[in-house]
Amino acid sequence: MHGVYLKFYVQERRRLHGILAYEWLLENARKLGIHGGSAFQAIAGYGRNGVLHEQQFLELAGDLPVEVGFAVTDEEADRLLQRIRDEKVSVFYVRLPVEFGVTGDGPQSPS
Repeated sequence: MHGVYLKFYVQERRRLHGILAYEWLLENARKLGIHGGSAFQAIAGYGRNGVLHEQQFLELAGDLPVEVGFAVTDEEADRLLQRIRDEKVSVFYVRLPVEFGVTGDGPQSPS
């Protein structure tokens, strides 16, 4: 199946509408019927401001980058991006063309 990999970058402790941003993105995608998504914590990164954030033994700031990703159809990506716009949320994203599926005898769409 052809579609897109839609990924968002948020700070670990950023909140949207009272919950952590990565949880908000996952929950809204689920409500839209998107079959799956994942959140990955970075060990280091920097954004527009150029400040390097990295994990340390006593990391208390909670400002590490989190990537939230979805392998979806173009239509699903459009719906999720529209939901984010409707909620007036500002978040950096990347949209890449991909081919995805399931190996073996399983279903041919993501589960």
